[in-house]
Amino acid sequence: MATGLSERGVSGLDAIVGVLGDDAALLEHKCQTISASSLHLPGPDFIDRCVAQSDRSARVLTSLQRLFGTGRLANTGYVSILPVDQGIEHSAGASFAPNPEYFDPANITKLALEGGCNAVASTLGVLGAVARQYAHKIPFILKFNHNEFISYPNTFDQIRFASVEQAFDMGAMGVGATIYFGSDESKRQLEEVSELFQQAHELGMFTVLWCYLRNPDFKTSDTDYHVAADLTGQANHLGVTIQADIIKQKLPETNGGYNALKFGKTHKKVYSELTTDHPIDLTRYQVANCYMGRAGLINSGGASAGESDLKDALTTAVINKRAGGTGLISGRKAFQRPMADGIALLNAIQDVYLAKEITIA
Repeated sequence: MATGLSERGVSGLDAIVGVLGDDAALLEHKCQTISASSLHLPGPDFIDRCVAQSDRSARVLTSLQRLFGTGRLANTGYVSILPVDQGIEHSAGASFAPNPEYFDPANITKLALEGGCNAVASTLGVLGAVARQYAHKIPFILKFNHNEFISYPNTFDQIRFASVEQAFDMGAMGVGATIYFGSDESKRQLEEVSELFQQAHELGMFTVLWCYLRNPDFKTSDTDYHVAADLTGQANHLGVTIQADIIKQKLPETNGGYNALKFGKTHKKVYSELTTDHPIDLTRYQVANCYMGRAGLINSGGASAGESDLKDALTTAVINKRAGGTGLISGRKAFQRPMADGIALLNAIQDVYLAKEITIA
């Protein structure tokens, strides 16, 4: 069971350090690779300072401002998003059996709202079921493509489930999509998502891209290069090229995918000067590939592991924040437990971004 920081009888940095344990050393790291001074960092003026200089319309700026102005992290430049598309991506049974109340879309949205999130990201069906009840209370992000995960044998492909117009009609502030970079279907997905992101911007909605790698050859007998900093960084770079306003990416766990897999192009300075093996430095490289932070990087919260969820979530949040990222998008760790505990976990993640003592490395 998750324990919120406030329930531990301590608050602020002391509580975070207590949860981090040995990983509290992350708070002392100094990045010697890409300087923080070269990044466009999150802050209360992020929309005016960065996004307003782009070709985004006034309506997109308004939608983004609503995202950044909602929840416990309002007007900090950081975001905490609850994503619940796992009912399709991982099956409803696998996702909601641990806590069946989340078969009901109202409880998904209630968790995001009461958990102090900036937004809830979910499917056409989930958000559509409660749009008139909640769309004016918390920003909706409608994810319009999914891997349906019931075909046998399963093929990893993202197919369209909804239109941009349906997102607009239900009052969504943004749309989301996944591209499986490196897969056989990635070129088609790239073309589809690029066109739909253009439509979303024309209608005044912001765009969020799940920038995931998917290729069986990216995983060797001893290393999974799906989470390599160099490969995920390039996926991020492709994502911002099609004008994703926010990039969702897995936290990097390794590096050197190009060299190990012997494909593509890279440069020796990527490994000798722009990265080290430290997780904050690896994540800093992901931020750099988001146009040096002009597009926000949010890292994934990952699967629920049970008792270690709170520590794992705070560790990821500290790495993301200190690298120059924009926030965390965490789902299963929050909704695969009683709602009160899920709210406490989301609040604990947000506490990392609210803690002024946790600075950019």
